Parts: sequence; structure tokens; C-alpha cells
Amino acid sequence: MNTLQKITSVIVEDETAAREALKNYLSKYCPQIEIIGEAVNCKEAIPLLHKLQPQLVFLDVEMPFGNAFDALEGCKDLYFETIFVTAFSEYSLRALNQSAAYYLLKPVSIEELILAVNKVQQHIMNREIFNRNQIIIENFREPKPEKQQVILPTLEGFEVVKMEEIIRLQGNGNFTDIYLRDKKKKMVCRFLKHFSEILPFPFIRVHKSHIINFNCVKSYFKNSGGYVVLEDDTEIEVSPTYKEEVLKLFRC
Repeated sequence: MNTLQKITSVIVEDETAAREALKNYLSKYCPQIEIIGEAVNCKEAIPLLHKLQPQLVFLDVEMPFGNAFDALEGCKDLYFETIFVTAFSEYSLRALNQSAAYYLLKPVSIEELILAVNKVQQHIMNREIFNRNQIIIENFREPKPEKQQVILPTLEGFEVVKMEEIIRLQGNGNFTDIYLRDKKKKMVCRFLKHFSEILPFPFIRVHKSHIINFNCVKSYFKNSGGYVVLEDDTEIEVSPTYKEEVLKLFRC
């Protein structure tokens, strides 16, 4: 695929002004995008996407007649890249970040739009078959956070793990080392702060360099300033900043 080849795309957005603005931005700043269809809600989107089978969908998260997750559920037999467009919502952002999805916050930033489109284009050019949409659907169905999956962007590509398989995370400069129950370690291309924002309880920050899975804690010791022992026998210091929150959990 060369850079002149068009990426067939559909916009699913219920707000007329937002839809027109996105179309104008794409026309002006992302000439590789060819808009082949539009839908204003989930009910319209599902049959349209089956009919047109685009390579890329710009998908509003909150819409009438169902949300983005319902639209993906209705199109789970299709494969397409998705760029989500959302007003700020802690729930939706957490779900999208866990799935390593591309998303844009409203109002859409031109710079962020160009960046997201370029990432998708690279994905298509490399023929990387990795269906984030399926992971998003499965996470949306699973009510227990620890049973949900998180997509880890590694140096080699992407890996999917269940959150309950993670024992701890440790900051490593621009990367994060993730330690799993099977004794494997993954080096992930994200700061530790990224995971403190997207991982739900039982993951807790205990130190500027450490996040632990509280379900993997065997014991807590007050001496030496305080530290926890995890199920893999790793000892992790609990810094004064986080000590009170950690002790509260032991008292629950």
C-alpha cells in the first residue's frame, strides 16, 4: 500500500456539527481518507457497515439507540480499524485505554486527528491483523474488572493479558515492566503513570515506581518503613505517600 491509496472510511456521529467538522478536518488534513458513508446512530451504523465494509470507522462513543460498544457487537463479524470520538468520560476512556484503542476527545484536535489517522494507516500498511474491537466487546461484557483484558504495547507489537494474571508493575524509565503470574516479564512501551490511570482496583499504587495487584498480597510488614510481600515472594516498599491508603485496605 502506498501513501496515495485511499483508506475507505465511515463516520458514525449523531451531532451534525461534529460530523461536519470531522469531515472538513479529514478533507483538509488527512487526504488519505475517503469517506464512503455516514450514520447518525447505532441502528443506522450496523447495516451500513455491513454493506460498505470500510477499512476505518470514526465512531462516536455515546449515541442514540445504543453506544459504540453496541455498534461493535453488531459488527463483530467484520474487521475494521476504529478511531473512537468521545466527550470526556472516565469509564469510556479507561475501556479504550485498556484496549489500546485509538480515540479522540471532543472537540477534536487537528493534531490528534492527524496522529491517529497516521497510526491507523501504518497499521493497515503493515497488514497487522489485531482486532482491538473484539477485546473492547469482551471487556464490556465482563462485569468483574480483574477478569477483563488489557492490551500491552510491547517492542514486538501487542500482547493481550487478563488483568488477574498481572502481579505487579514497575516503572523503568520510559517503559513499564509487568510481572505475570506465570513468572514472565513484559516490557511495555508506556509510562507507569499510564497504568495508574487505566487499571481499576485491585491495582493500587504503593510507590512512585510500583503498582501492585492487591489480590496478590500475602502479607504486610510495618518495619523498614513498611513493605508488602506478594505471592511470588517479591518484597515491595510502601512509600509514606501511599501508606495510609494501603493500610485502609487491610482494615477493610
